[in-house]
Amino acid sequence: MDGKKRKLLIFDLLLMAVLVAADQFTKYLAVIKLKDQPSFDIIGGVLELSYLENRGAAFGMLQNQKIFFVFVAVVFLCAIVYVLLKAPSQNKYNSLHFLLVMIAAGAVGNLIDRLRLDYVVDFIYIVLINFPIFNVADMYVTISTAILVVLMLFVYKEDDFAFLGFHPAPEAESKENLRKE
Repeated sequence: MDGKKRKLLIFDLLLMAVLVAADQFTKYLAVIKLKDQPSFDIIGGVLELSYLENRGAAFGMLQNQKIFFVFVAVVFLCAIVYVLLKAPSQNKYNSLHFLLVMIAAGAVGNLIDRLRLDYVVDFIYIVLINFPIFNVADMYVTISTAILVVLMLFVYKEDDFAFLGFHPAPEAESKENLRKE
């Protein structure tokens, strides 16, 4: 591993630690300031802080499935670590690193809650559209995933992910070459 790659991975790790700490701090504040309290209006009729112990996934689905959520988080984290380790240290992959670290930080933030508390602390509520209550880790995952999808559709090319080592089977290549001839 070259020096640039090592520095990038150290930066990834430090950024993830800062993001997880920020998520956990906001959840700590939510517990001490919002638990057993009425909702706190930030922008009347638009945004409020409201404490919720979420034992499910997005929109309250799959309630009390802790083992499943932990398993899924660990699988996603392993996949992210694999990609981060394999990604070249070229500048065009910096956004990939950043977005994957954001997703990993969100997964770790909610994983900590699930392992420690058996639920995830949610507290941000968009009243205007009656959106389910969420937290900072959810924002990391949702926003980063949306941006990553856009980048994969419109910026990165298929060849940009050759570093992952997923190559077509030799038979598939041969059939494709025969069709071209």
